[in-house]
Amino acid sequence: MSKSALSAKVFAAYLFVIGPVLILAPNFLLGLFGIAPTTEVWIRVIGVMACVLGVYSWVAGKHENKPFLEASVYTRSLVFVAFTVFALSGMVSPMLILFGLVDLGGALWTWFALRADAQSARPVLAGQH
Repeated sequence: MSKSALSAKVFAAYLFVIGPVLILAPNFLLGLFGIAPTTEVWIRVIGVMACVLGVYSWVAGKHENKPFLEASVYTRSLVFVAFTVFALSGMVSPMLILFGLVDLGGALWTWFALRADAQSARPVLAGQH
């Protein structure tokens, strides 16, 4: 398994934990981060979406789907930017930035892993070490 595939599977595992918690006990997770409890269905919808994205990430990692992994670097970085903007504008608790940091960290890991995978895939020319 490539380094980038591993990063995708680890991110998928994170989503497989966060998603069901948001579906089944969203206020437990929100409370851990000092975010006000809610009865709105949208937090559960986000949980379903997290599970779906987890499946995509897992399958992309399993099949070494480099285009998906590359796209995930940009989209997960965007999540961090969006969550930060939402928090700084006062729309949500600044604690949401922590979730964005997880996405940013995963995006950076995948980006560096893709570069390392590409480097290791290059053929070594005769006489070079």
